[in-house]
Amino acid sequence: MKDPAEGRLSFTEMFDLPVAVDLRTAAKALGIGSTTAYRLIREGQFPCPIIRVGKRYRIPTIDLMRALGIEDRPLYSVDLELGPDCPGTGF
Repeated sequence: MKDPAEGRLSFTEMFDLPVAVDLRTAAKALGIGSTTAYRLIREGQFPCPIIRVGKRYRIPTIDLMRALGIEDRPLYSVDLELGPDCPGTGF
């Protein structure tokens, strides 16, 4: 039997995602297979909003992260060392 956590995106990989991801990437982040993801969409049970673009599905990364309980970008100690005047520090 396959370990459900195997093949999932790491925390760091989640923060490197573009603004929207394909269904396969979203399924991987959620720890489900693409077949299950398509079934959940058909049943209206996919855990976050989806956007249909032609025949493809796109999932906004912010909604995917919320579905996973990730609300904000992490703050790293290097950000604190750079201080609030440094662009991109997130605070």
